[in-house]
This record gives sequence, C-alpha cells and structure tokens, in this order.
Amino acid sequence: MSFLGGALVVLMLTIPLAVYRLVKGPSLADRVVGLDLITSVSVALAALYALVSGQTAFLDVAIALALFAFLATLGLARYIEYRGHQGE
Repeated sequence: MSFLGGALVVLMLTIPLAVYRLVKGPSLADRVVGLDLITSVSVALAALYALVSGQTAFLDVAIALALFAFLATLGLARYIEYRGHQGE
C-alpha cells in the first residue's frame, strides 16, 4: 500500500469519529467543530483522490467544498455568538 493509499484509509477512519462528535455534542459548539472536521476531511479526501487518480476535477470539488465549509463555519459561529448575547 502506498503512502497516499494509507492516508486515504486514515482519513476515512476519522469520519466516524467526527460524526460521533456531531451527533453526541454535548454543546452546539462541539457540533459545529464536528461538522467542520467532516468537511475538512472531505476536502482532504477529494484532494488525495485527485492525486491518486490523476483526475484534476476533484481538485475543483475540493476547492468548492472548502469555500462552502468556510462560509458555513463562519455563519454558525456568528449564530452561536448572536445566541450568546440574547441573554444580556
């Protein structure tokens, strides 16, 4: 097994752990971190698959997913901040 193949396996093994954090919580911030980890691992998987397969279209997918993940994390962080100031 090559190094890239091993990296793909390790990244795939992290997804169930991130899903556990997303589902279990216990707080909203923990769930946001779990979602961010899933999207980050998905970006890494798409980029590694592009290297392994030689298909550059997966790099475009990785870039688009990274942009979407950034915007989603930013929006959720703003929501958590706004929700925290509601009690003041």
